[in-house]
Amino acid sequence: MSELPKGSLTVIGVLAVCGLLIGGVSYWLGGNGQTASNYDATFTEDTLPGPLTAEELAAYSASITNPMNPTAVITTNQGTIELELFEDTMPVTTGNFVKLAEKGFYNGTKFHRVIEGFMIQGGDPNSKTDNVMSYGRGGPGYAIPDEHIAGEFLTNVRGTIAMANSGPESGGSQFFINLVDNTGLDFDKEPLTSKHPVFGRVVKGMEVVDTIGGVEIGPSDIPLEPVVVEKVEIVRGS
Repeated sequence: MSELPKGSLTVIGVLAVCGLLIGGVSYWLGGNGQTASNYDATFTEDTLPGPLTAEELAAYSASITNPMNPTAVITTNQGTIELELFEDTMPVTTGNFVKLAEKGFYNGTKFHRVIEGFMIQGGDPNSKTDNVMSYGRGGPGYAIPDEHIAGEFLTNVRGTIAMANSGPESGGSQFFINLVDNTGLDFDKEPLTSKHPVFGRVVKGMEVVDTIGGVEIGPSDIPLEPVVVEKVEIVRGS
């Protein structure tokens, strides 16, 4: 076999390194991870709704829509959040969250991604470790079908909880709670680039959600002081 000229070998080496770099960046941006949205493509600092005023924060109010629905009680080191889970309209997504919560899957995880004026994201088992480079990439080892269903309460507005994903049919365990109205994340609303099924909403402790939403963050929107989910309990009506 004839030898390649030294110049050709140099070019091939540079191309190989570039390929590895491009592949690594693609992986980090969500090839296999779960994110609340394709954030950089869908939103910019100019288009995010931004933090609410004190009056708008205090105005939040939500009551139970169906007393037969289960309630998720999320105890964090910042306080307790209670959410009605829409089992009546979102049985697949809610059923998956309930199953994981009752197994203790979420206990000890962190809210690993916080963007003020947007959302707080959690549910990644990787966040139980100190390896922050792995945050946002973990899951239960499977994906569930997307439940894209239209409904009065099934829209990404302030206080709702929705599935995080990296594209169609890729949701597993990660979720986010909307700090503001983010209806652009609905499957049936513009810009139609991010589709995140809503499966519940905060009925108590929205001030805790807002506190978490205002913590100081570092690179990759990771809180500098860990926001720990100590436990998630599922409560059903009698």
